[in-house]
Amino acid sequence: MPVTFTPCVLIPCYNHGAMMAQVLARLQGFDLPCIIVDDGSDDVTRRTLEQLAAARHGITLVRLAQNAGKGAAVVRGLQEAQRAGFSHAVQVDADGQHAIEDIPRLLALAHAHPEALISGQPVYDDSIPRSRLYGRWVTHVWVWIETLSLQLKDSMCGFRVYPVAPTLALAGRVALGSRMDFDTEVMVRLYWQGNTSYFVPTRVTYPADGVSHFDALKDNLRISWMHTRLFLGMLPRIPSLLARRRHAHWARQQELKGLWGMRLMLWVWRVLGRKAFSCLLWPVTAVYWLTAAAQRQASRQWLARVRRTLAARGEPLPARLNSVHHFLRFGHAMLDKIASWRGELRPGRDVVFADGAEAALDMASPTGKLILASHLGDIEACRALSTKTITALVFSDNAQRFKQIMQEAAPQSAMNLIPVTDIGPDTAMLLKERLDRGEWVAIVGDRIAVNPQRGGDWRVVWSDFMGQPAPFPQGPFILASVLRCPVVLIFALKQQGRLRVYAERFADPLPLPRDARQAALQQAVDRYAQRLEHYALMSPLDWFNFFDFWRLPDTTDKE
Repeated sequence: MPVTFTPCVLIPCYNHGAMMAQVLARLQGFDLPCIIVDDGSDDVTRRTLEQLAAARHGITLVRLAQNAGKGAAVVRGLQEAQRAGFSHAVQVDADGQHAIEDIPRLLALAHAHPEALISGQPVYDDSIPRSRLYGRWVTHVWVWIETLSLQLKDSMCGFRVYPVAPTLALAGRVALGSRMDFDTEVMVRLYWQGNTSYFVPTRVTYPADGVSHFDALKDNLRISWMHTRLFLGMLPRIPSLLARRRHAHWARQQELKGLWGMRLMLWVWRVLGRKAFSCLLWPVTAVYWLTAAAQRQASRQWLARVRRTLAARGEPLPARLNSVHHFLRFGHAMLDKIASWRGELRPGRDVVFADGAEAALDMASPTGKLILASHLGDIEACRALSTKTITALVFSDNAQRFKQIMQEAAPQSAMNLIPVTDIGPDTAMLLKERLDRGEWVAIVGDRIAVNPQRGGDWRVVWSDFMGQPAPFPQGPFILASVLRCPVVLIFALKQQGRLRVYAERFADPLPLPRDARQAALQQAVDRYAQRLEHYALMSPLDWFNFFDFWRLPDTTDKE
């Protein structure tokens, strides 16, 4: 059963009483319960913490009888968080060096990835001592060796969100370092057990009058011993660590080799017909299914979500709900794309409209429309069969071989395509001109951009989809608002051997008022996600997002 996302703040404190009032004041606006662990501080700090806890609502003060170290204090705080029913704990250092205003960004990632450790990735100013900076890079290199991965960007930042249950489960099995060695060791060992980490760039300053508890001799010895243990622990884990693969951004996934095979399949279809093509598709699909491990895993995960969702609703499962038939359906969809552009698919025979779809599309109207589509079903067939001129905004970095086959078999398919990477003010003006002429513009709302914006942030809106928050792009919805035209949802699903076109009016226009822009954007994305889920459950094998739809890609990982 999914755990309700209930975060709190956790502050381990050792003789930082003078800074705590300021830290708590900065936290007050987030309205988060706070657990302070007094790690055996002196009497002055103890009295300060007691006064702060008594004067402020929502603070739980836990005191250790003697100084046990930051790691021990964090574990004790996590135990208190678990006892109080919290699922996640935002660790904030007591010295005030962290950019506390970034807490919402960390919590958003934690909500989207509840089993992951979410950490700040420090962006330092000139206040950082050079020795600290160089020492961190030494640790980075060791961590990359210990995980055989570049995914852990910074293991030493104390500004992080812990998933309470997995972290305490780890602490119950392994004697973790209790002092300055804790932050790195817990991140590496969580990675080993399958709890990966995500990072948020965050500003870190070192106060000029700050108090440091780093013991140059003892803590460096502890850290060296920790890396020795982690390196030795990595050795027997080499096979499992090498087996782990970074989830590449979908747009960077290269389709499997086999241009000649695609041409052969196309020749079979042209010469021997669709039945012969379908027979040959079985062994071809089997090869793809056996060799495309990442796509096969994504298919299985998707179909498992479908089963859970339908079971929870008490609805029957469709027949042949397995990844082999999922791959087969994708193969047939590729043929349908080509066939539609070559005039092989006939309206009324091969393609039909669902009830209300023609009224929603209103093709007789001279008004231009924005078609909000997805990678559910075969929207390309709709573009080919439409009597309207449709300009499609497309991602052009992946599936290059299939695009080549499409252009060889149906050259007109490449007409009126604009890469989304080229969208700017000039493109928006061009699209507006085409809409004013009564043409249509199509864009998908289920694929995020190829790269994050500067600073590493993704321009996404998180919305619940199939029982878990998923990232949806902001761009299509902002573009719809800027173009100020009717917006129509469209899906083309394969049902009873025919493509059935579903269409719904979504907005006319889509307003995103400046004073409530984020709320309106969230509402629009939520509506889109709900309708996408509705139609995906009607025809789950038409889901052609063969990647982990619910996580953000790690584009900086070069492994």
